[in-house]
Amino acid sequence: MSSSVLLKIEGELVAGHRAFTWEDLEAMDERWQIQDVSRVDPKRSGGAVALAGILSVAKVDPTARYITLHSDRDNFHASVPLADVVDRGMLIYRQRKEPLPISAGGPIRFLIRDFAACHSSDIDECANVKYVERIEFSSEKGFDNRPLDDDAHEALHQKGID
Repeated sequence: MSSSVLLKIEGELVAGHRAFTWEDLEAMDERWQIQDVSRVDPKRSGGAVALAGILSVAKVDPTARYITLHSDRDNFHASVPLADVVDRGMLIYRQRKEPLPISAGGPIRFLIRDFAACHSSDIDECANVKYVERIEFSSEKGFDNRPLDDDAHEALHQKGID
């Protein structure tokens, strides 16, 4: 395995671990590991760590109100209320015992379990961001370039970005 950084954690509200390698994610406590995400979403496969585990290890201040997911690969960014995803969010980082490939949304694919049940206008299918390289925690909403209307949303999915 490579020991290069897969995920950077940013923001003024982060006091702990700010960079995670594949090995760091794999070594996280078993209580944070989700061995088979297909049990949560049959369209996905692989293993993940719970967002709550990242919050714990990165020592994110409890005053953080937003999580912003950054995918520089396709210039896609989503900022959502942290309270809406803290117990539902997971970071898919592997398939079998290998890093998550780009073809599956790697290096990290953020997935919100049962995103439609969040009952928030900020949480939609596009908040399930692929190619995540950076996560920012903040007290205010961060940069978000998700589509604002149905036509733009459909155009985004026609390009294959989900």
